[in-house]
Amino acid sequence: MIRTLLTAVACIVLLTAGVPVKSGYDVGDKVADFKLKNVDGKMVALSDYKNAKGVIVIFDCNTCPYSKAYNERIIALNKKYAGQGFPVVAIQPNDPTISPGDSFDEMKKLAEKKGYDFPYLFDETQVVSKTFGATNTPHVFLLKKEGTDFKVVYIGAIDDNAKDASAVSKKYVEEAIDAISNGGTITTNKTKAIGCTIKWKNA
Repeated sequence: MIRTLLTAVACIVLLTAGVPVKSGYDVGDKVADFKLKNVDGKMVALSDYKNAKGVIVIFDCNTCPYSKAYNERIIALNKKYAGQGFPVVAIQPNDPTISPGDSFDEMKKLAEKKGYDFPYLFDETQVVSKTFGATNTPHVFLLKKEGTDFKVVYIGAIDDNAKDASAVSKKYVEEAIDAISNGGTITTNKTKAIGCTIKWKNA
């Protein structure tokens, strides 16, 4: 009897070990509120956007070549869609002790130089980045407001050409927002985020 019980417990442990632990949000998930420091020194929360139709959350940084390539496109996204109820909120996830060019002071300099008209938040603890499941810079999570909740409707890349903005054929984020705004269905709700891996704190 004891041997049978031990065998059953061992099987349960093995089965549980084989189940992958969910990491981050998936399409359709409700997003928890968060609050992070903006480059202007003020705290910005997702709940501040209660009157928005959605939010374009982009995990981004100063130093990654892919982030630099997408910089103007991110600025353009906010200019095009903030007025339509879908503002950009950029979040810098990298540990500045590993990537000094992504320090808060350097973030402020970049935001001022580029004339950011959207928040550029510092995820100092990296908790928000891990909660979302962000892996790269840039990495987009398009959120749609449903009632009082924000839900993920698209995850991945901004478009299909990280190197050349003039050669883009699929504007994933724009197509998703346009579909939502027109009452349609998002045809592509997940793509691979192309960029630099996030520089996580050493354990």
